[in-house]
Amino acid sequence: MVGASRDPLEAVLVAVPVVVLACGVAAALMRRLGQTAVVGEILVGILLGPSLLGWLWPAGSRWLLPGEVLPYLGVLGNLGLLVFMFLIGLELDPGLLRGRGRAVVVVSQASVWIPLGLGSLLALAMYGRLAPEGVGRAEFVLFVAVAMSVTAFPVLARILKDQGLYGTPVGALAMACAAVADVVAWCLLALVVALAQPRGSGGAGGGGVGAGWGIAGMGALAAVFLAGMWWGVRPVLAWGVRRWASEGEPGAGMVVGLCSGLCLSAYATDAMGVHALFGAFVFGAVVPRTEGVEAAAERLRAFAVPVLLPLFFVGSGLKTDVGLLGGGAAWLWAAAVLAVAVAGKWGGGAGAALLAGQPVRDAVTLGALMNCRGVTELVVLNVGLGLGVIGPELFTALVLMALVTTAVTGPVVRALRGRARERAGGGTAAPVGPGR
Repeated sequence: MVGASRDPLEAVLVAVPVVVLACGVAAALMRRLGQTAVVGEILVGILLGPSLLGWLWPAGSRWLLPGEVLPYLGVLGNLGLLVFMFLIGLELDPGLLRGRGRAVVVVSQASVWIPLGLGSLLALAMYGRLAPEGVGRAEFVLFVAVAMSVTAFPVLARILKDQGLYGTPVGALAMACAAVADVVAWCLLALVVALAQPRGSGGAGGGGVGAGWGIAGMGALAAVFLAGMWWGVRPVLAWGVRRWASEGEPGAGMVVGLCSGLCLSAYATDAMGVHALFGAFVFGAVVPRTEGVEAAAERLRAFAVPVLLPLFFVGSGLKTDVGLLGGGAAWLWAAAVLAVAVAGKWGGGAGAALLAGQPVRDAVTLGALMNCRGVTELVVLNVGLGLGVIGPELFTALVLMALVTTAVTGPVVRALRGRARERAGGGTAAPVGPGR
């Protein structure tokens, strides 16, 4: 009966197929509309939460997604997210970045510090109205600023694939800039966690960071991790993969090895305060791209991306309540959040790309790509909400900002590509691929 206590396994067995099927339908619809699948998945998460289903049918919402099942769905969703980050690292081609080091540094840093500064000014104005009771000004301002400065690294990769830009110099430059920018953003987020924990807040997301860890210590650990992965783990993996391949078809053993490696790498970066996502990505980047590895990675992709990853979006959607923005003042704040986010990230990225010598169209395209937030923004926002640094009202405004900035990226990039083709005499733009 509705409202009665249920076995968590029973609830999971109901919730998972409903969520996965709904996200699959929404993703297919979004692709037909020229959007990336993640926009549909975020929308499904919001609609299954208090914004629609919980408002129209509270009892049904509680039966479908009861509180006791949410931690299980969260774990499954985060596993899907880690697998996807590993796949992105595996597919990244560093050779496309030769001769672009200056552009990567300039664009990545500008796309962090410009939105960080604008976000700080906005947070100072919002502090008295939207900060939860007892939250210090420093952690609130810094968290909002960090939330303005992130780029959705996984979603960006999916958009680049949709637009046929993943293997191009502009696409590789965008991926590198997003990676560098997000490492800086995660370091700043770790500082927020360190500031918030002495108040008694529980850790969330980057639980390995305590109040005693500073940015310098965490940065040193991250540098040691990167060096160890590149000069230590990478050669061992190359030797092991070659030996494994010489003994015949690796089969399921390769899948087990990749799963184990990405989980341990994610654990290492999570323990040092740099989010687990980057450990999984770095492991993917150092794994050799052989036929056996790619076949095993495809087996991981076939399950994790369509089945596990949508559960992450639903977890965020359940915490998003558009009804909290019922007043005119709240919507004005939400509009201010969106305006500052776009001006800082798109404007800052495009301007920096121009200064770095990029052509105008490439610079505008790069700025639009850096403005994409999606998954990474939702991860950051869930950390802030779990720490109590932001409240549900601001969380909702920031989720809507992430949805809008992600949704506009694909159409803008497609329009810029179409104009470039027309001026080059190439006719219309190429059709959008299937994504994923």
